[in-house]
Amino acid sequence: MFDQAQLRKGTLEGCILQIISREPTYGYAIAATLRDSGFSAVTEGTLYPLLLRLERKGLIAAEYRAGSGGPSRKYYRLTPDGVQYLSEFAAAWQEASDTVNRILHDKEG
Repeated sequence: MFDQAQLRKGTLEGCILQIISREPTYGYAIAATLRDSGFSAVTEGTLYPLLLRLERKGLIAAEYRAGSGGPSRKYYRLTPDGVQYLSEFAAAWQEASDTVNRILHDKEG
């Protein structure tokens, strides 16, 4: 049986960076966007280690902002290295996607 988790794991970082590139945002909102987009298995327990890894790689930066009526939230934004990484990811994803689609939909094979 095909392991969808492996495929999703390989693309999740790029998707997280794309979400953050739209505007600075916090973990719960990122998780909700991922789930709404089809990553139904993503939980905060999966997401926060990824965010920490992206932060350690220098692709995102975080700052605490006061919440409206609640505790402060940690907001993430892309760094210049994160912008570059996202651009490279998008190009690589497009190339891989085109290649796989050509093979899967080749009527002559």
